[in-house]
Amino acid sequence: MSDPIVFTRREFLQSSLVMVSAATLVPSFLHQSALAANEQAASGQTSLSGVPQDRVLVVVQLGGGNDGLNTVVPYSMPEYYRARPMIGIKEAAALKLDANLGLGLNPDMEDLKALFDQGNCAIIQGVGYPNPNRSHFVSMDIWQTADTSGGKGLGWLGKALDAQIAANPALLAQAQGGPCICVGNEAPLATHGKMVQAVSISRPDLFRWVGGDLHDSLPGEYNQLLNASQPTADANDPLSFVTRTAMDAQVASSRIRAAVSQNSLTTFPGNGLANQLRMVASMIRAGLPARVYYVTLGGFDTHANQPGGHGRRLNEFASAVRAFYSELAAMKQQDRVLTMAFSEFGRRVGQNASNGTDHGTAGPMFLFGPMVSPGVHGTHPSLTTLDNGDLIHTTDFRSVYATILNKWLKVDATKVLGKPFEVADVLNSKKLA
Repeated sequence: MSDPIVFTRREFLQSSLVMVSAATLVPSFLHQSALAANEQAASGQTSLSGVPQDRVLVVVQLGGGNDGLNTVVPYSMPEYYRARPMIGIKEAAALKLDANLGLGLNPDMEDLKALFDQGNCAIIQGVGYPNPNRSHFVSMDIWQTADTSGGKGLGWLGKALDAQIAANPALLAQAQGGPCICVGNEAPLATHGKMVQAVSISRPDLFRWVGGDLHDSLPGEYNQLLNASQPTADANDPLSFVTRTAMDAQVASSRIRAAVSQNSLTTFPGNGLANQLRMVASMIRAGLPARVYYVTLGGFDTHANQPGGHGRRLNEFASAVRAFYSELAAMKQQDRVLTMAFSEFGRRVGQNASNGTDHGTAGPMFLFGPMVSPGVHGTHPSLTTLDNGDLIHTTDFRSVYATILNKWLKVDATKVLGKPFEVADVLNSKKLA
């Protein structure tokens, strides 16, 4: 037998011995939950106290600053067409939502209109925050931390899961890292907590232990770690740290790769967001313990030649979400899954000289699932009373977060957001009992 390889905790973190993700090590909650998944599912127990075992939140990030005015079209407002003579969506083409409000969807969003007509979509108008920032990075950080002073600190989802552990410290041993999985190259700031970190996975084939690819001698050492007795939870002991992390990584990567390798029950469109949501649906179907999933669709920074390109992004968004809920329905899981879609800001009211739109402020948010209060919520921002050419928000995004935290995740929103916010009436209380 070869001499044992000695690692300090820092050296281990810097090495590639257990490289299962491009962004993060897999936390031990998946190992613990994997051992008890069937028992918990049968008993209705939850991995975190106070969080309903059967509820899942899926977050869809529309990166780049989605143009809300060409997404939810105010076709009844003549100011809209005066500001956008070349790129405005014609009234005849808009998919009518509410004749009384004079609003319609972009014509490339037929799949989202179908969800709306089924009562599985809530559209929240004019969502933003005071003193808006028009930087992609700063505004995204603000949305992800719920901190309007500049997006500092931990993520709102990470803090929500931290709050559950703080209420019951004994849960830390069984829920280190937190029940959150991100599909992408890295875990977004929203999922970062003090005690909670998310798993990120970009492709199933990359989410595996790669030590054997690095050197022939490593598999033997690795298997010894996996076959060892369960170590004590001592983060200051290098051997304990290495052993526990290796076991967690092996269990997590095996379960997730097995989950996403399943054939879907329905058909998904061939686009990137649909593939991400197909993976999420597979993980839900496989009974993974994650309660939050995070996916991303970029390409919404439409400074030039917006017609066409923006419609294609909206079509990808709409078709992917509809396919996701068709799959959930086939799995009989649709009542468990609330989906929230947001973008870091909207665009300016007026088009620019390049037939595009520049960075703006408020825009619409979307909620999907049978538990939403369907329809259009909130007040559409004025197109005449503007802030330096930009919309003035009518709904604070933190009020939507407060609703999701209090009513869906069953977390005290004030502890997460730092102060109370009015809860938006966007979830159906009768379906949350």
